[in-house]
Amino acid sequence: MRYTTLNNNEIIPNLGTGTYRISPTDAERSVEHALKSGYQLVDTANVYLNEKAVGRAIKNSGVNRSEIFLTSKIWPTDYKYEKAKQAIEDTLNRLGVDYLDLMLLHQPVGDYLGAWKAMEEAVSTGKIKVIGLSNFTGPELDKVITEGTIKPAVVQVECHPYFQQKELKAKLAKDNIALEAWYPLGSADKDLLAEPIFTELASKYNKSVVQIILHWHVQTGNIVIPGSKNPAHIDSNLDIFDFELTAAELAQISQLDKGKRFFNLPKWMHRLFLLARVNYDKQA
Repeated sequence: MRYTTLNNNEIIPNLGTGTYRISPTDAERSVEHALKSGYQLVDTANVYLNEKAVGRAIKNSGVNRSEIFLTSKIWPTDYKYEKAKQAIEDTLNRLGVDYLDLMLLHQPVGDYLGAWKAMEEAVSTGKIKVIGLSNFTGPELDKVITEGTIKPAVVQVECHPYFQQKELKAKLAKDNIALEAWYPLGSADKDLLAEPIFTELASKYNKSVVQIILHWHVQTGNIVIPGSKNPAHIDSNLDIFDFELTAAELAQISQLDKGKRFFNLPKWMHRLFLLARVNYDKQA
């Protein structure tokens, strides 16, 4: 495993397992398998409706809690200060843990500054070690950085070889903020996975194309959280640390950047986040 030291001196693994779009039953199985296989970073969220399952997986894995870097997120419906305070408590209860290693605000809408204040207080009481943002890239990111007492340590965004987030990474570097990549494989886009440079490198290093891309993320400084419910894929995703891409190979991959997103959220949908009602307590 490789690690990144964050701007508050906490250490995060560079590779973890994600649980987006994974049912509670599958999340419990996949996270337990991942932890037993050597993963240390687990990513979930209130809105994924699988926090309870992740909590069971952590307990059943037998892995010491101190060896797990656990992440969850607050949904915009809980962004007001008091609601965010309660959302933090509810997440801890659903996961069955005393603290979170990382909590993120999930989307840049609503009273995110109120929620940020609640997370800052949770840091001061030891309920959260690290706080950050998910999908904040513009003025909202700037506002949190300038108006918050604690700077974000992690910003989680869509990032893959077709959408490398070069400008954002340069911006984050000024405050030593780490980039964490969701959709690290471009939502398994067939064209991306068939790029000649990846098939060539897979042959050269005796790896799969997926392993080459995940290693590229880590070697270029990204934290990456691929999700899978397939035990073989989970194991394969972890086997990426025994080779290094050359400078020339990294340059070739850099040229693949098209600024192409695979998840486009219309602005009008952001308003729906403020109207959404999610019954977290009914999750399995």
